[in-house]
Amino acid sequence: MSDIFLYILLGLTAGALSGLIGIGGGILIVPALVFLFGMSQHQAQGTSLAVLIPPVGILAAMTYYKEGLIDLRVAGLICAGFVIGALFGAKLSISLSDAVMKKVFGVIILLVSLKMIFNK
Repeated sequence: MSDIFLYILLGLTAGALSGLIGIGGGILIVPALVFLFGMSQHQAQGTSLAVLIPPVGILAAMTYYKEGLIDLRVAGLICAGFVIGALFGAKLSISLSDAVMKKVFGVIILLVSLKMIFNK
């Protein structure tokens, strides 16, 4: 299969799961870009962030908004913190090695997964 088709398939899968369960597509996109397409961890993270701006920021959120399922005050407050946090996080990420970033990414996903599985 061509890479173009595989990239589109990855986007369809990540987008469907993002819309279905509210996860950021990066949880799928980053590992896929690293392990299936051979990107570095840093390149995969940057690519994932670039991918998520239009669809998450516009189309998926509009769908939830139309159903009255977005708390705009909470979203605005989180967004304000997110902008600053993303800047600092990106600067920190660039200063760390690819190997360290893979471990950080994996540990965060593991901890969140365990919390979701075992939380009552």
